[in-house]
Amino acid sequence: MPEEGIELSEKSNILTHEEVIFLAKEFVELGVNKIRLTGGEPLIKKNIEKIIRELTALPISLGITTNGILLDKYIDLFKECGVKDINISLDTLDKEKFELMTRRDYFDRVMSNIYQCILAGFNVKINAVLIKGVNDSEIVDFIEFTKDKNVSFRFIEFMPFDGNKWDTSKVVSLEAILEKVKENYDKDEIIKLEDKKNDTTKNYRIKGYKGSFGIISTVSNPFCDSCNRIRLTANGRIKNCLFSATETNLLAPLRAGEDVVPYILKAIFPKEKSRGGMISDEDFFDKEKNTKNRAMISIGG
Repeated sequence: MPEEGIELSEKSNILTHEEVIFLAKEFVELGVNKIRLTGGEPLIKKNIEKIIRELTALPISLGITTNGILLDKYIDLFKECGVKDINISLDTLDKEKFELMTRRDYFDRVMSNIYQCILAGFNVKINAVLIKGVNDSEIVDFIEFTKDKNVSFRFIEFMPFDGNKWDTSKVVSLEAILEKVKENYDKDEIIKLEDKKNDTTKNYRIKGYKGSFGIISTVSNPFCDSCNRIRLTANGRIKNCLFSATETNLLAPLRAGEDVVPYILKAIFPKEKSRGGMISDEDFFDKEKNTKNRAMISIGG
């Protein structure tokens, strides 16, 4: 979150609960079988309970990505609706650093909610964006967190978005992460797990550990060739890649009573081969190109 905050969207520009469900049904008709509510923070949305109940009534699996602050209020609802997959954003295990990074004093609450979700038997994944000089010293601490807990810790390479002061010197690469792992664990202790089809994560486990860890290497080793993800933003626009500078407006034709399916197909079929059209590293590392995108905090979806 930028220190100065962000400009909030007008309520009238945000998808209503009825529009979310209507569009979800359109996507399911087109073959989508997994939906994830992400953010921003999805659990602050008005009518989120109704949205979750109605989405889980569809023939899909539903996942949630959250900052973890409100999780305790929804654990019973998730159980009732059969939600199993919960991703929690947590960039540090240090309380003081957490407050510095998030500008909020919620560390103890988030950690308590993480433990509750693990004990309740959810498939818990914890996402940590690594930034050199900020939290890369915690890589081993993150892995040790998985020793006696059935949880997956996922390291995400720091990605360029508008306003996040990104540059290559701050990226902790796949190679650098694995090097740190090899420095702290014997070679025969590091087990490469089989990744699922269309998985964005390269997954590993330390021998004898209950949980696992993974690396999402969008910058140094992109997985675009197997990506099958599409994002519908909170204000009703399709981003066919998280890095795409272009968006397709579904909200306007939906409210005008038009058939939105042609708009969906028109947005999906031109999906670029790699990183929103920034195929070469030269393009991707060009600040004139890689910041022509919303700030991550304002994308929602």
